[in-house]
Amino acid sequence: MAVSASAAGYTLQSPDGNISFNIGTIATGTPVYDVTFKGEPVVGESTLGLVADEFKFTDGLAMTVVGTDSVDETWQPVWGETSDIRNNYNEVLVSFADAKGLTVNVRARAFNDGVGFRYEVPEQRGLNYGTLRGENTQFALPADMTMYVIPGDYDSDEFLYTVAPVSQLKEKMPNPRHTESSRIPGLAAQTPLLMKHPERPLYVNIHEAALVGYPAMAVEIDADAKVLKSHLTPDKNGVRAYLQAPFVTPWRTIMIGDEATDILASQLIYNLNDPSVIEDTSWIVPRKFVGVWWEMFTGGKTWAYSDKYNAKPGVTDYSALPSNGRHPANTENVKRYIDFAAENGIPGVLVEGWNEGWEDWAGYRKNRQFLFDKPYPDFDLEGLVEYANSKGVKLIMHHETAANAADYERQLDRAFDFMNEHGYDAVKTGYVGHIIPRSEYHSSQWMVDHYINVVQKAADHKIMIDSHEAVRPTGLMRTYPNWVAQESARGGEFESFGGNPPSHTAILPFTRLKGGPMDYTPGLFEMDLSSYGQGNTSRGLTTLARQLALYLTMPSPLQMACDLPENYRRFPDAFQFIKDVPVEWRDSRYLEAEPAEYITVARLDKNSDDWYVGTITNENARKAEIDFSFLPKGVNYTATIYQDGSDAHYLDNPQSYKISTKKVNSKTRLKIDVAPGGGAAIRLVPVK
Repeated sequence: MAVSASAAGYTLQSPDGNISFNIGTIATGTPVYDVTFKGEPVVGESTLGLVADEFKFTDGLAMTVVGTDSVDETWQPVWGETSDIRNNYNEVLVSFADAKGLTVNVRARAFNDGVGFRYEVPEQRGLNYGTLRGENTQFALPADMTMYVIPGDYDSDEFLYTVAPVSQLKEKMPNPRHTESSRIPGLAAQTPLLMKHPERPLYVNIHEAALVGYPAMAVEIDADAKVLKSHLTPDKNGVRAYLQAPFVTPWRTIMIGDEATDILASQLIYNLNDPSVIEDTSWIVPRKFVGVWWEMFTGGKTWAYSDKYNAKPGVTDYSALPSNGRHPANTENVKRYIDFAAENGIPGVLVEGWNEGWEDWAGYRKNRQFLFDKPYPDFDLEGLVEYANSKGVKLIMHHETAANAADYERQLDRAFDFMNEHGYDAVKTGYVGHIIPRSEYHSSQWMVDHYINVVQKAADHKIMIDSHEAVRPTGLMRTYPNWVAQESARGGEFESFGGNPPSHTAILPFTRLKGGPMDYTPGLFEMDLSSYGQGNTSRGLTTLARQLALYLTMPSPLQMACDLPENYRRFPDAFQFIKDVPVEWRDSRYLEAEPAEYITVARLDKNSDDWYVGTITNENARKAEIDFSFLPKGVNYTATIYQDGSDAHYLDNPQSYKISTKKVNSKTRLKIDVAPGGGAAIRLVPVK
């Protein structure tokens, strides 16, 4: 249906009628919108617009409603938290024209769990391209919202969250000195971010979906006016994007719920992405893995093969260099991991530090590079692949680029051919450092295109990607399901750098994980790193039982068991849960949650009738109340419960846990004591 060009505005409602997206213009011809939920404001009157050297769509515009649409369909993801996702929305397309007749469109979709809108610039006479300087997209807050945010930064996502009312953010937001060169000036935050209303039940997540051919969005924060404004990552010339008409921007997303669990359950961002471009996805096989990785963080071990490289600049024959004796990516040690994986039914082994180039990271920028088809002398790649195959285990490749993305693109075909030749079907990529040689930022337009280029090329080679230090995800795993995981936040490795406070993983599912799964690397059993005697005095801020629960609260189709085999052998009864827990799910139910405090979730295995439950808390002890009414009526289950011991505490007694069994059904209500910084994990098996 169409609305006349003289109409002052248009109201788009969600299918259930609870959400309204109102769009129109004010007296200056500036496009504006607002959002309400159950009749109450979520986003107050906020501006829209695009600014480029060649055009300015910010004022003097007339609006026309082009058309509307409604969709109600169900699609099946290749992997994820559920086997079916309902995509149900109402849509409006409006056009804004300036005095010259140049137009920019805004397409908006209202779902029952939120709103998405984007700019679309059609092909038209007089507007062939644009050198984009920014957006005029605002999010006016309805109150002094409590914010759950990390600092705005072009390069890094690896920060702890600040939780504070917007009016107090300036005093409480830390200044990350080590990334000062890429920090957004003034008060700014990255998306995805979470907000909570101070007086009424309202939770709001702001992010973006389908980030393609465009820079990532952060937000500048006007704490006095309580307004957020889009801030796009520039290149070093200050240009946000180079665009060719026709083009569309990513969707700006606003998830809405009156319960915290509504945000956790939302599939809004995935629904705003295009369907999979990969027709045959049978080769995309989610899995758990162990790996040569944590040894380097505990202290004493190194990714580099030799300590003598710098003494002989230009050396390319590594066989002429002596091993430093501290290089764990060697044949015998990797066999040990393969044996452990095979013994415990874990299908994957990641090996970091296997390839030439680790001795001199700075040299990669000047006179040397990482080579992705050249193993070190002590790493018998062919022999290890054959050995892993004989044990039913897959080796996982590692490509650290040291942020030399241009050189990585030059090597991609050779690197992926090398993987195909040796039976590798998954690779963990890394981008540590400042992007060279282009002087780009990690979240700039060029780098966004780079990450997608890598994923597309990997799909051509039937390879799965787990990217680290890449731009935070925006649901593109739906379009490219071989993009199985990302880091893009402060992960479990920081337990070796002073620790992650327990509240951290009670925030990430509300923020970072809404764009896609995270390679958080759970499964830490030995929290005291000083016990290794290698000089690292860090202590993981978690209980052992909590680490089991993270497999449910931080789901990923590529999920690591991060600790050393010897630590798992010390606690075989607890390790049994890691062996059992799946990585693919048929259904998920969020039972209780409050950001930065606690989360309880139940998930149904995709390949059996077993349910799993995980619960975590922050620094405070609590009593989790688990309502099993999600279970099918009339079916009894044996529940194996892994929980904190009565004397457990994340600071001084993290390895205290107990395991018990109990018969449960849909009528059961179970209370579990969760220790400070602790958690619990439950496996539910139907009684035959």
